[in-house]
Amino acid sequence: MQSVDRAVSILEHLAKDGEAGITEIADELGVHKSTASRLVSALEMRNLVEQVSDRGKYQIGLGIVRLAGAATGRMDLAKLGNQTCQGLADSLGETVNIAVADGGIAINISQAVGSASITAQNWTGRRTPLHATSSGKVLLAYMPPAQRRDMLRDSLEEYTPRTTTAPDELTAELSRIADDGFAACFEEFELGLHAVAVPIYGDGGSVIAAMSASGPSYRLSRQRIRQIIGPMRDAAMELSAQLGHFPT
Repeated sequence: MQSVDRAVSILEHLAKDGEAGITEIADELGVHKSTASRLVSALEMRNLVEQVSDRGKYQIGLGIVRLAGAATGRMDLAKLGNQTCQGLADSLGETVNIAVADGGIAINISQAVGSASITAQNWTGRRTPLHATSSGKVLLAYMPPAQRRDMLRDSLEEYTPRTTTAPDELTAELSRIADDGFAACFEEFELGLHAVAVPIYGDGGSVIAAMSASGPSYRLSRQRIRQIIGPMRDAAMELSAQLGHFPT
């Protein structure tokens, strides 16, 4: 913990002063120069700091820009997604969410409740499993294969009797989802709950999030799901365009 705290202090110091040498950093932290040098070297290996040529001083590296860009992109997605979610929820009458992958789970970052919804349950900020939700399956389906294999390596929790937990069966389903461009779940996470999700693309053409519509099984039937996939895709592509994705 102490090393992490010191490393963050170095980044904060460089952000404030622009640049600093090892001696200045050591004085700021109250540590020996060799300790400061080791910490700076670790940050430099991750491109979080970089040396100013011929001056022996260090400044914030481009790795920080990458991390900041990821955070900004997620905030932009949540902000833009709120309006898209609300418009789609008003049109469909169902609850609409946007979720992003965070390690081995999905996090819901936007939600809008449709007029037909019978519950006011707030999913925003809730962590849900990738393998048992429609959004999660979309995110899994479009992950790089190696990353997806890592996600499916551990035993998967069975949330209901309908949850798919066999890796081979789930892998085959994810392949179909990638081909079809949508994922549906029928009581796999909660009994009585159906959902369908479509991908949202970023400016690099990769899937960065999933948009889902969910509702009770008696209303969001398999036939109804087939009917709403088109409007959901249209809304997701409109949001993707706002994020800089323009398919060729």
